[in-house]
Amino acid sequence: MVTITYPKTCVWEITMACNMRCKHCGSSCSTPLPNELTTLEGFKFIDMCKSIGLEWISLSGGEPFCRSDLLLLLKYLNKCNIPANIISNGWLITEEIAKELSLIKPVRVMISVDGPKAVHDLIRKPGAFDRAFKSFELLQKYRIMSGCITTLTKTNMDSLEELYQSLLKANVQCWQFQLGMPMGNLAKNKEMLLEPEDLPKLIDYFHSKSIENKIGVFPADCIGYYDEKVDDMLKRAFMRDVAPVWRGCNAGKRSFGLLHNGDVIGCTSIRDKEYIEGNIKERSLRDIWEDPNSFSWNRKFSKERLAGECKNCKYSEQCLGGCANVRLTTKGTVDSENKYCTYNLNLKKEDSK
Repeated sequence: MVTITYPKTCVWEITMACNMRCKHCGSSCSTPLPNELTTLEGFKFIDMCKSIGLEWISLSGGEPFCRSDLLLLLKYLNKCNIPANIISNGWLITEEIAKELSLIKPVRVMISVDGPKAVHDLIRKPGAFDRAFKSFELLQKYRIMSGCITTLTKTNMDSLEELYQSLLKANVQCWQFQLGMPMGNLAKNKEMLLEPEDLPKLIDYFHSKSIENKIGVFPADCIGYYDEKVDDMLKRAFMRDVAPVWRGCNAGKRSFGLLHNGDVIGCTSIRDKEYIEGNIKERSLRDIWEDPNSFSWNRKFSKERLAGECKNCKYSEQCLGGCANVRLTTKGTVDSENKYCTYNLNLKKEDSK
């Protein structure tokens, strides 16, 4: 008898509508796209998530607060005992919305801030920084868990300390950092992309902030892998004695994504049509997840498919090249090596001494 492991989490891209036109937006969000799930279809999807035991869900976009029924969806998730994270730019969070959110527990709001005021407003739009920090203030007033997400690019890599000081003053609880990848708008602004060689210095910086223990600092899944400083950050941020071990990309194994129109995909960052496994308007989530052919690009992935340094790495069998989207967007295929792996970057650094 085959034992099926069901996903623990999902990222639901509830809309592609957004009130900003960020230079690094991987989804090139602007206006709502056709066939966006209705409120009732959203409720049905939440029922499907409950039936497979989903442990928590992240609502992203676009800008989630552009959906007029966001609070209804959150209340239904609350009714189904599925905790929610909201990933927002913070512009549309009013006192009334914060008050409503305070009645829905547990919920966490992660606000994207990409640098101090001048840098953040340059990347997003004038006034974005002040609105984001006003949202932090409102969220704290109503005792709503909150945190900051920063997308790293050449535009902000030298101004992180100024942002850090602002986060401390605002009593922000956690700070997640992630790589900007050459997709969507950032594919048109490639001068903003970090070089692999930039990462060790950035890891050193974030690790130093983690040691200060004034804010929980941790990387997204697109950064790290068998890096002592990254492991130490994860232990500190999640208050563990041992850091979680990276065992390959989670897409279609322990997590999945749902696009605005109901398409099920391993990860919402991997948007190519060939990676869509089905649509919840046509098949149940359980049926899609249990289909032995679903997510085969990752479920059946092996180290033999990797190229370059990843193929020969001593961790290749369990790591499987780190983040699949990093490999896909930087090299055009998930079968490539991961040039942004900090483990290999650190090896090169040691070899050059």
